[in-house]
Amino acid sequence: MTEQRVGVGIGVIVRRGDQILLGQRHGSLGEGEWALPGGHLEHGESFQQCAAREVLEETGITISNVRFAAAENVVFPTGQHYVVIFMQGQAAEEAEAVVVEPEKCKGWRWVGADPSTWQGMTIFRPLAQLVQHGFPQPPSKPS
Repeated sequence: MTEQRVGVGIGVIVRRGDQILLGQRHGSLGEGEWALPGGHLEHGESFQQCAAREVLEETGITISNVRFAAAENVVFPTGQHYVVIFMQGQAAEEAEAVVVEPEKCKGWRWVGADPSTWQGMTIFRPLAQLVQHGFPQPPSKPS
């Protein structure tokens, strides 16, 4: 019998003004669905390090002010099970995402930060669960 393990994934809410970044998945689970940048947590890596690394590797964008946003327990219909740690970070106002890994992403799109504006987009299960449970607001700015 094969032992099944729970994976740890990181999803990153990349904010640019009042927008966030979504990518259309390609070549893996959730083909064609829209998701946040992210990936697997590597051994010895902090959540913040993983979030910054994944965003840079996938989009070419460097993010700042990386912090915890939420966590979701996600079981896919395929039986795959992940704990997804959602982080959020800030992109520069002029930041534009590039498709660095075309085998994994069809394209990036800046969308409104309010999920009700994502009509017509099929959302990847971890992000859909996050939206259902309450999409995180941007961190408050220091006064």
